[in-house]
Amino acid sequence: MAGDAKVSHPVKRVINSLTAGRLFPVNASTADEELHEMVDQASERGLVEESERAMIHSVIDLGETLVRELMVPRTDVVWMEGEKTLRQGLSLALRSGFTRIPVIDENLDNVIGIAYVKDLARRVHERHESENEEKVAQHMRKATFVPENKIVTELLKEMQRNQIHMAIVVDEYGGTAGLITIEDILEEIVGEIDDEYDEDTEDVVWVDETTARISARLHVDDFAESLKIELSESAVEDVDSVGGLLAKHLGRIPIAGSTIVIENWRLTAERPVGRRHRIATVLATRVDEDDTSAEIQQ
Repeated sequence: MAGDAKVSHPVKRVINSLTAGRLFPVNASTADEELHEMVDQASERGLVEESERAMIHSVIDLGETLVRELMVPRTDVVWMEGEKTLRQGLSLALRSGFTRIPVIDENLDNVIGIAYVKDLARRVHERHESENEEKVAQHMRKATFVPENKIVTELLKEMQRNQIHMAIVVDEYGGTAGLITIEDILEEIVGEIDDEYDEDTEDVVWVDETTARISARLHVDDFAESLKIELSESAVEDVDSVGGLLAKHLGRIPIAGSTIVIENWRLTAERPVGRRHRIATVLATRVDEDDTSAEIQQ
């Protein structure tokens, strides 16, 4: 941020109050570097706790952060088609772990709304037959679109004012670049929000002679070595991890239960973990050479 850039009133108010007595005057032309230095000095004098110091630094930096820096990228977005039945929509939501999911028409560049699990579940509860008779598009909410170069602090104010939880991020050509939620922004301020089930996963754990539980983050070369298989260049092109391997062959982000068969091994995505519900482990099971059932299943 340039030296003459404006500093949001909340930041000035926090700094002034924490520095007790305006020891460090703040005005609209105060540069980020000066603000950082003021907070550090206040911390050294015992006027600001370490956790508060880190948080204020994050708030200051947020003033020059663009939406594209915090968004969930297009490749990691879980979506559903508007023509899916309510039953199918609820199944996808439960398996993915998300309570709000973008709804598309023909492809991800044509987002037509946002499906809320509570809306779909309420409708099915009110009219049981609707789960197979009605479509997700009939019960979705309006989607909010924001440019990827928008300043995050401006977006946060708009989301709070309009009570918006999720926004679809579009690039300069109008295509879908990703999505961003209030949690993504808050996490930038307070630090990573861990899920209660987050845990370190061993790379490979053999359940028996024909079944192994594999970390989705394991590199594909190590994966191939562990299972003693050879993967073609086309199979692993632009892929680094086992999770990426599933996504490549599925054509979308894997969710719990997603399955592919490759080199006589069936790979099944297991439960999602963390706030972004990424797949942590994949169950690899050896199959017969002539078993081609469920080669790809989302």
